[in-house]
Amino acid sequence: MSSLAGTGTLTRLALRRDRLAIPLWALVTGGLVASGPGSLGGLYDTAAARAALAASMTANGSLRSLYGPVFSDSLGGLVAWRFGTFGAVLAAVASLVVVVRHTREEEETGRQDMLSAGAVGRRAPLTAALLAALAVNAAAALLVLAGLAGQGLAGALALALAIGGTGMVFATVTALAAQLTESARLVRGIAAGVLGLAFVLRAAGDSGDASGDSVLTWLSPLGWAENVRAFAGERWWALSLIAAAVLAQTLLAYALTARRDVGASFLATRPGPAAGRLSGAGALAWRLQRGSLLGWGLGFLLGGLVFGGMAGGAADLVGDNAKAREIFERMGGGEGLTDAFLATMVSLFGMLAALYAVGAVLRAHAEETSGRAEPLLAAPLGRLRWAAGHLVPAFAGPAAVLGLAGLGLALSYGHDAGPLLGASLAQLPAVWTLAGAAVLLWGALPGAAGAAWGATGLCLALGWIGPALDLPRAVLDLSPYAHLPKLPGDDVAWPPLLLLTALAAALTAAGLTALRRRDLRL
Repeated sequence: MSSLAGTGTLTRLALRRDRLAIPLWALVTGGLVASGPGSLGGLYDTAAARAALAASMTANGSLRSLYGPVFSDSLGGLVAWRFGTFGAVLAAVASLVVVVRHTREEEETGRQDMLSAGAVGRRAPLTAALLAALAVNAAAALLVLAGLAGQGLAGALALALAIGGTGMVFATVTALAAQLTESARLVRGIAAGVLGLAFVLRAAGDSGDASGDSVLTWLSPLGWAENVRAFAGERWWALSLIAAAVLAQTLLAYALTARRDVGASFLATRPGPAAGRLSGAGALAWRLQRGSLLGWGLGFLLGGLVFGGMAGGAADLVGDNAKAREIFERMGGGEGLTDAFLATMVSLFGMLAALYAVGAVLRAHAEETSGRAEPLLAAPLGRLRWAAGHLVPAFAGPAAVLGLAGLGLALSYGHDAGPLLGASLAQLPAVWTLAGAAVLLWGALPGAAGAAWGATGLCLALGWIGPALDLPRAVLDLSPYAHLPKLPGDDVAWPPLLLLTALAAALTAAGLTALRRRDLRL
């Protein structure tokens, strides 16, 4: 039997299961990039205004660290600068989610064992997962191409291929990680860690070098996408780096998957203690969650140190460009550009913390669907007590990682830690609201629990790109982050913080109530 036997059937199954998620990811990724000309064209409607914006942005390391240098002051060049990196990150996240869902999650839950009992080749599941990732990246790239073709077909094609290609780089990174560990959670952690490292390398390289040719930038797949230089004398050869990485990682993943059994991995799982520290359900949940919390905490601390060091140049960011000042202060607040930069970074950390919180909630869902929760609940252990073991890290963990981010910002920026710690912790009500929504989905609609990732991704997109697009306030208000004070700089507004906290508590209570009343999902 061929190693690819059954690929078509598994691909159709994957596309059917993701028939809502794939169009949504493609629309968010490609649609937001494609909407760039309309928003930026309205703000910078003359060649002189665009040239002034390009000069001020390229001259400042703080903004280069976020978006990269501006290679062209044309409208297409500004769209590629402002949305290219973020579009590539969104494509990478979408690819990560899709590949994990159709590889390691299938093995972890035992469904792959059932499928493999039929006429299914050894490499067919991995191929189907990569084809599903290719579908979401191709759809996003087509939206980018269609939306930007009016700015120049060559530039639109280059940007579309850079974004879609970056998504496939991280799809194959995730495929490799899926061969190394038995846990879908760890696969997500490894792939997300590689993505975070890629962003930090590109940010550090671009911060110190306005040409985009820093060694650190070239070490990052996000840097490769940036250096395609859409609408700025396209470097088509940079796409060969993306293609080579996709091909090499795919071949390596194929070689590894052929050398292991279904459900097995190349990194052995360390056995846990039979007694002692695991004195209850809470201790077991903590053991399952602590590695993830440690990884997120270290990442947030390092991120705070990196971006805090860049805050000093934010005051020189826009010079006399009133429109550039307006868009930047719309994102981070209006009490000085340095505070606006810091508030923007704090908001970014807050949105990323929601990814940790939702993942921690859905770890309990994974324990349920894998069947590991059933033996625990057969003992004299109530569902609420079992669930609480996982929800404590989900709600307390974000406070820890955000505190570390604020500490890193303060240490690197060289100012009193109090305001930045407070600003970071002020993100918690929004994080808890999204975590509460995940609890409600898990408790009431366990089959749709994965939609919590989509809701979190939508809020991240609204918070990061929405202000730059000048979206209507009613749209921005769909995200809980839109109701938070922009700290440091603004006054603390307690009513929205308290209301969001109450909403998070209500969502969590409703989810736990539903969990008590339904059957376990296997």
